[in-house]
Amino acid sequence: MKIGVVGAGGVGGYFGARLAQAGNEVGVVARGDHLKAIREHGLRVRSVLGDTTVAVAASADPGDIGPCDVVLFCVKSYDTESAATLLPALLGDGGAVVSLQNGVDSEAALAGAVGADRVIGGVAYIFSSVAEPGLIEHTGGPARLVFGELDGQPSQRTERLLQACQDAGIESEVASNIRAVLWSKFAFICATAGMTAATRLPLGDIRSSPESWDMFARIINEVAELARREGVPLPDDISGQLIGGAAGLEPDSYSSLHHDLVTGHRMELEALHGAVVARASRLQLAVPSCEAINAILQPWARRSA
Repeated sequence: MKIGVVGAGGVGGYFGARLAQAGNEVGVVARGDHLKAIREHGLRVRSVLGDTTVAVAASADPGDIGPCDVVLFCVKSYDTESAATLLPALLGDGGAVVSLQNGVDSEAALAGAVGADRVIGGVAYIFSSVAEPGLIEHTGGPARLVFGELDGQPSQRTERLLQACQDAGIESEVASNIRAVLWSKFAFICATAGMTAATRLPLGDIRSSPESWDMFARIINEVAELARREGVPLPDDISGQLIGGAAGLEPDSYSSLHHDLVTGHRMELEALHGAVVARASRLQLAVPSCEAINAILQPWARRSA
């Protein structure tokens, strides 16, 4: 397949590199020092699953990459609208964009930009970041992708992407209800991101503190209840599944929200806990743990905005 990547950071850079390593034609939209390093030295990955360096097409101009079968859209949530303007040059006939962003609002925003028939919902499960220009560091998580058509129907394009991912050794799955998957990930990321950023400590320290681990669970429960109020049919045992999954992660796992906080980068707080608080307020649903995380991190988010 020909695969484009918009947002070649921890998520897009990692999965783009693995797909290129397997022989797919991959082009990344990047800029600045990151773009320069990729052009000069290739896209490098340092990973708990094995290191690699791959040659990929790289440009700040999507027209240089041209139409793709699939575009992995991996920019930060606050860059969605501006980055969506790059997509027309990257989408070939029948091409589709797969959002692999945090939050639950990106698919609707992309549908408004390129049409709902061009959008595939997606979720990435990975702990990774840009360690230095041109170098992606994957520190943990299953490095797994789940994606699916927004209408829940099977399609040739999702099956082709699934095969490409599996050929690249990427654990992957096509979901028949991607909206439920998106909200499940949203609950998980709100807990993981919120607690690692608020405490400035990794997941292992949070698990070892009963009070902190209890708050982690309360955040998941609050977001899961919000999803149900929004009409998303989550499994009855979703909280137990997510808490159990977090219990098995590497103890030194952090989150991208923590990474952005400690490095002084703009934070995605509004797309995570800010969105939970706003949606819950409209439904008159109490979400005290998410409100607390949002209040604690707001000064940092404003400082780095």
